Amino acid sequence: MMKKKSISSSKASLVLFLCQMISALDVPLDSKLLEELSQPPTITQQSPKDYIVDPRENIVIQCEAKGKPPPSFSWTRNGTHFDIDKDAQVTMKPDSGTLVINIMNGGKAEAYEGVYQCTARNERGAAISNNIVIRPSRSPLWTKEKLEPNQVREGDSLVLHCRPPVGLPPPIIFWMDNAFQRLPQSERVSQGLNGDLYFSNVQPEDTREDYICYARFNHTQTIQQKQPISVKVFSMDSLNDTIAANLSDTDIYGAKPVTERQPILLTPTGSTSTKVELRGNVLLLECIAAGLPTPVIRWIKEGGELPANRTFFENFKKTLKIIDVSEADSGNYKCIARNILGSAHHVISVTVKAAPYWITAPRNLVLSPGEDGTLICRANGNPKPNISWLANGVPIAIAPEDPSRKVDGDTIIFSHVQERSSAVYQCNASNEYGYLLANAFVNILAEPPRILTPANKLYQVIADSPALLDCAYFGSPKPEIEWFKGVKGSILRGNEYVFHDNGTLEIPVAQKDSAGTYTCVARNELGKIQNEVQLEVKDPTMIIKQPEYKVIQRYGQVSFECIIKHDSTLLPTVIWLKDNDELPDDERFLVGKDNLTIMNVTDKDDGTYTCIVNTTLDSVSASAVLTVVAAPPTPAIIYARPNPPFDLELTGQLERSVELSWIPGDENNSPITNFVIEYEDGLHEPGVWHYQTEVPGTQTTVQLKLSPYVNYSFRVIAVNEIGRSQPSEPSEQYLTKSANPDENPSNVQGIGSEPDNLVITWESLKGFQSNGPGLQYKVSWRQKDVDDEWTSVIVANVSKYIVSGTPTFVPYEIKVQALNDLGYAPEPSEVIGHSGEDLPMVAPGNVQVRVINSTLAKVHWDPVPLKTVRGHLQGYKVYYWKVQSLSRRSRRHVEKKILTFRGNKTFGMLPGLEPYSSYKLNVRVVNGKGEGPASPDKVFKTPEGVPSSPSFLKITNPTLDSLTLEWGLPTHPNGVLTSYILKFQPINNTHELGPLVEIRIPANESSLILKNLNYSTRYKFYFNAQTSVGSGSQITEEAVTIMDEAMASRQVDIATQGWFIGLMCAVALLILILLIVCFIRRNKGGKYPVKEKEDAHADPEIQPMKEDDGTFGEYSDAEDHKPLKKGSRTPSDRTVKKEDSDDSLVDYGEGVNGQFNEDGSFIGQYSGKKEKEPAEGNESSEAPSPVNAMNSFV
Repeated sequence: MMKKKSISSSKASLVLFLCQMISALDVPLDSKLLEELSQPPTITQQSPKDYIVDPRENIVIQCEAKGKPPPSFSWTRNGTHFDIDKDAQVTMKPDSGTLVINIMNGGKAEAYEGVYQCTARNERGAAISNNIVIRPSRSPLWTKEKLEPNQVREGDSLVLHCRPPVGLPPPIIFWMDNAFQRLPQSERVSQGLNGDLYFSNVQPEDTREDYICYARFNHTQTIQQKQPISVKVFSMDSLNDTIAANLSDTDIYGAKPVTERQPILLTPTGSTSTKVELRGNVLLLECIAAGLPTPVIRWIKEGGELPANRTFFENFKKTLKIIDVSEADSGNYKCIARNILGSAHHVISVTVKAAPYWITAPRNLVLSPGEDGTLICRANGNPKPNISWLANGVPIAIAPEDPSRKVDGDTIIFSHVQERSSAVYQCNASNEYGYLLANAFVNILAEPPRILTPANKLYQVIADSPALLDCAYFGSPKPEIEWFKGVKGSILRGNEYVFHDNGTLEIPVAQKDSAGTYTCVARNELGKIQNEVQLEVKDPTMIIKQPEYKVIQRYGQVSFECIIKHDSTLLPTVIWLKDNDELPDDERFLVGKDNLTIMNVTDKDDGTYTCIVNTTLDSVSASAVLTVVAAPPTPAIIYARPNPPFDLELTGQLERSVELSWIPGDENNSPITNFVIEYEDGLHEPGVWHYQTEVPGTQTTVQLKLSPYVNYSFRVIAVNEIGRSQPSEPSEQYLTKSANPDENPSNVQGIGSEPDNLVITWESLKGFQSNGPGLQYKVSWRQKDVDDEWTSVIVANVSKYIVSGTPTFVPYEIKVQALNDLGYAPEPSEVIGHSGEDLPMVAPGNVQVRVINSTLAKVHWDPVPLKTVRGHLQGYKVYYWKVQSLSRRSRRHVEKKILTFRGNKTFGMLPGLEPYSSYKLNVRVVNGKGEGPASPDKVFKTPEGVPSSPSFLKITNPTLDSLTLEWGLPTHPNGVLTSYILKFQPINNTHELGPLVEIRIPANESSLILKNLNYSTRYKFYFNAQTSVGSGSQITEEAVTIMDEAMASRQVDIATQGWFIGLMCAVALLILILLIVCFIRRNKGGKYPVKEKEDAHADPEIQPMKEDDGTFGEYSDAEDHKPLKKGSRTPSDRTVKKEDSDDSLVDYGEGVNGQFNEDGSFIGQYSGKKEKEPAEGNESSEAPSPVNAMNSFV
């Protein structure tokens, strides 16, 4: 059989549907291509299996089908042929199988009750519809009954029975009073699922005579009313008074006070009950209890938990609601009613059965002669359904034999089919709770390839952007598609191209050299065809000089530049925006070829200006901000806000208008530009001023329009360039007469808050808009497209009304009209609203994942039927999470990620995936109520990628010629490691890098000993891991081998030499004698002869002694603060550094060790090698010593 592939490109044209014929459930007919192609019939539309009709309207039984040639239609009724030609009341629509039974012209709906089935037939086979059961709806009247008043004692329980008439479908029950207001319900008083009204305990306020049960029959849009029920509650005090008035003082009387009682269950009765529900339905369990205080209800599932996300509590927790039930929800559910005195409970044993549901529905099959194929029909249910096959509507056991066909339970196997094997097969899966019927045709076609994309079609793209070249095709067998560039070019292959299943060639990053002629070739065993398309790659549009931020003084001139560069074959258009909106319609704004100039700038020109350049292929933009500042004022002139107007006067008072005049105040050197008139409504909003109108600054009178039933006062505010004046004093008051409302409420909306209601809201009229006293609203509604009468109520001055008992998410026509004591406002316009949404019923199907690369995947799904959304379709949510890494095989905490795709989108990209990992995902549809059920989890895996860097690199155990390297696995292997790559090179004393050595290490190693290295040498290492995809990022480290021990031994320890010790002792003795002589001569007041010599030579390096304490000045060598030269760099971290110790003489030419004086002065530097001192920079920087002082005598 031909391999099936799905179409992944969303850009395919309508004719591309033909490519789906091999694999799609619905095979579309394309008039341009399929005029000569035969196709068996396919049922496209039919009425529901259980079809309840309105007995007052014509019955329309739908049956639409497509096929080539167009099919003919026939019907059966109750299993026998239905000859519509013999019944004058029945007609069939032209070119259709839809029946119309004329009830409005004399027919009786009851006469046409029965089971109908439609057959669509042509020369290639016959498709059949479901069995359609026709039943007219019924809304019978309430049976008359005599209702006795209910007299009940305070605190007792009470049940008011509704007992509605049996209708088809069953009615919706609600309780109201004589004023058509819903009776308030609470934990104490509530309506049961059977429509009865339950009182856990009655209170005196429950006394009333108008408890009315209503039954609403939606199909006929009728409401039946039960006779009012009277309830009278006797309180204990009134009962005692009644008894006292009829008994003597000697009699013992007295009613018991209201006593508290522990709970007892009003419904259900007994301790246990059973309930059977079907899979996918809503399970409703109810417990209502009596007791005082009012009991609280709690629900549990014995031996398990209530299902999360599907469990809801309604009717003050008296009703347990579980949506979309499955077999796993079977079990015992216990309700517990509890108050302070005790508890009562009831156990409901729930069994979930299942009508048949598809596991794999049969799909249409298009084959070529000689090919093989299968039809698979798999369904499940409880009990397990029976699978039976039909061929062209006839049981397959008695259908004409076909040697290429073999039935094997739920599968039909076709081998070496011939053109005569075309037929329509029906699969029927049934059990005691229902059935499923699916048509699937087998169509045998032999067609050479055809290319549907127009010849020489031109595609234009911008450089560095994707290019998609279409090659829509059809053929049977399915053609193979190949692409060539140029007339005689070679076939296109490689990673730079993406070949889609629908024939489209994608160039992910088109370059200038990608332009040219591309040839698409489609071939199968019946022939070959080719088509050429042209690709042009254009230079991108760029703004090479963008507008810049500007600060300009008021009344100045400013210009923004926008110089562009574009492809010479594209015609650009330049648009300027201010604050993301069009430029003001003002002649001060001058738009040039590449600039925008604003003349006479004002404060209103402040904002962001954007230059947008558009071509037919791309668009670019750039923005800049303009800040307007005030010009420096002329010192001689003082500008200020104007003074307020005065002497306000009202003249020419009429019902809807009045004339207001005033005298302007001082304008304070800035002309008045306009006057603002405000009003106060002293009747509805005293103290609140509202904007009325404004007039130019040259005008001092204005004719004002007025509204009825408003007590007006006016005030005037003057405005100039500086600002607004203080308001004037208010004018005299003027009360206008009442009138009908002029307008209706605005912003009328109808949005359901629950699945069975419609909440109508509107913005109430303001006080002055009422035009008179007694403002109310007439709220009207009717279901759209049902041809129903309007239902209306009049409500007080509120802004909301709730319509209860509506079907879930159906459109309604709504209008709200204002009225007051004088009459109605004009007829309002209608708006469309919807009753409440409910959670979506089904999950998206056919979820498919295509992995693009190691971090990106594309997910597809089939849209859910709109009727199952049960609300406004907001989009789809994709939940995906990583299950495990394929390289580590270790699970971790699952962190689910969510992507939302708005609207009716059926695909999306999943970015940021981890390479070489296993993922799961599911898809859910979202409406305004929430999320629907999840699709089955889909598993997919990402391919390998390059690894991250090794987690660490340590270098230890340095020797003369070796180093030991240890490393850790990459944190993210992203695949199966194949090896490690180690590169290293030496670094000399001037930080120059030596030759680079590379070593490949097996992936299972975690350490390495590098040998044959140079001693006392620094090396730099580069280390990274590899997978089959490539190398990952590298980690670097440096290390040093240790010094040669033989060389170190040649450094003679000079401090142990006897001659050196003697020399140092002589120097120390000489310094001591000189110090003694110096102090003696100074104490005698004589001049120090050497000092005179120093003064004569003025040696800048010799500092004089301090006069106050007789100590020597500090000696500072100019070399003390110079950095070490290159040669002083220590070879390794194991060698003592010079900056860490100043007493080392290793770097000196003689290699002798230094000695120290008794006071800590270093004297080794005066050992006869003084010429090396500046070069080595080893002088002491500590406090002065006698050694330093001695230097001044040399």
